[in-house]
Amino acid sequence: MRATAERIELKSPEQIATMRAAGLVVAAALAAMRDAVAPGVSTGDLDAIARDMLKAAGATPSFLGYHGYPAVICASVNDKVVHGIPSAAEKLMEGDLISIDFGAIVDGWHGDSAISAQVGEIAADVAELSAACEASMWDGIAAARANGRLSDISNAVETSVRRAGRYGIVAGYGGHGIGTQMHMAPHILNYGRPGKGPRLTPGMALAIEPMITLGSRATEELDDGWTVRTVDGSWAAHWEHTVAILDDGPWVLTAEDGGRAELARRGVQLSATAA
Repeated sequence: MRATAERIELKSPEQIATMRAAGLVVAAALAAMRDAVAPGVSTGDLDAIARDMLKAAGATPSFLGYHGYPAVICASVNDKVVHGIPSAAEKLMEGDLISIDFGAIVDGWHGDSAISAQVGEIAADVAELSAACEASMWDGIAAARANGRLSDISNAVETSVRRAGRYGIVAGYGGHGIGTQMHMAPHILNYGRPGKGPRLTPGMALAIEPMITLGSRATEELDDGWTVRTVDGSWAAHWEHTVAILDDGPWVLTAEDGGRAELARRGVQLSATAA
């Protein structure tokens, strides 16, 4: 492992392989939680599923204890954008949209991913919001290629969202570097002009993480010191994947197929390392 002048951690192929192991734990747990989402299920129930899967995999949680955070997942429902604290008292209802954010550590290396899951049948505009957010994440990942610039990712996310509709792109929050820590340099905004910032270098690992709303981009933090919600009460969607930048293309470490299908739709070749 080494670092660039901007203190961005660069990983060896062996270290990226370990991050892939962490990423697969995250992918499996998120799939199990998505399958469990239903009216009457509590966000605390989903946290328990993640805890059980961490134990079965011999992995440890990225979130629990992070700056005092009290849970294994973040569960953010409807107008909550990110960092919602799960509880047994918070029951999901038909038509809700829940962001589930989860991270795992294997042998000291992190994986981090988030999905927005629908609870039963949801309103058409909410489904379109989530689809637009997910597509913008993949468009950002497609821009995460060696010799580009960091803001190429930001611009790809913003361009995708603007093309999809009149959505608020949450201000201030964004993606991040990841590796021996969950949050590392660089910070990745979900908007901005291309061609700016550090050069994308093989060995970088980034968590690309768009958050968009049906209304204003403005948010506020609740009194619990964690939960972020929209100021105007509009609903939000949140998607995230961890991606490694390699010489011959990206490798999405938290996607079961490594990102092959979605990257192919965008004309981007998956790194041969993922084969």
